[in-house]
Amino acid sequence: MPITTCIFDAYGTLLDVNAAAREAAGEPGHQKLAEVWPKLAADWRAKQLQYTWLRAVADQHCDFWQVTQDGLDWAMEASNLDDPELRERLLALYYELAAYPEVPDMLATLKSRGLNTAILTNGTPDMVSAACGSAGIDELLDDVLSVQSVGVYKPHDSVYALVEQRFNCTRDEVLFVSSNGWDAAGAAGFGFDTVWVNRAGDPLDRLYATPDHILTDLTTIPDFA
Repeated sequence: MPITTCIFDAYGTLLDVNAAAREAAGEPGHQKLAEVWPKLAADWRAKQLQYTWLRAVADQHCDFWQVTQDGLDWAMEASNLDDPELRERLLALYYELAAYPEVPDMLATLKSRGLNTAILTNGTPDMVSAACGSAGIDELLDDVLSVQSVGVYKPHDSVYALVEQRFNCTRDEVLFVSSNGWDAAGAAGFGFDTVWVNRAGDPLDRLYATPDHILTDLTTIPDFA
């Protein structure tokens, strides 16, 4: 079947998850953050993801905003940053994450070809909608599908099934794109044609499925649709 629907992970795929820490580090009064922001950003993202997996396994779901705050609190303590005002600034910036430079043109190309485009995310709808609006890509997306509607995080199959339900499509009509190797594996295992956007040049995850395609950025995504 031809691809009719292009689905994207949000954080780290369309939206730069390092942007909040990087921007805050350049602001006056944040000199200590400026010295450690790459570590803080990496720790924040790692704990955010780890907490989604652990909560899913333990059947202790909470929304992604809580997970995001918990991950930041761990990361700030690990970097010896005891600064409530900085914490609030970082969280505010997370609602305004920048999109990667190639994203607007890539999405516009897909839309010009009549394809469905949407986000499938661990994030809450308001988090992702706010960030996409700030990044100027909201009008290039048909929908934001969130795990909040099923109460479990990716890579649970019930999350990927939201795409079929929303767009009334079959799995082989979907191109799923993620920068997270484990997410790409989950989507591939579900039956989607899958692209792993491996910006960091990481090794392939040793999991139960592998992505169909590996790219270094999103520029050529329209070639697969």
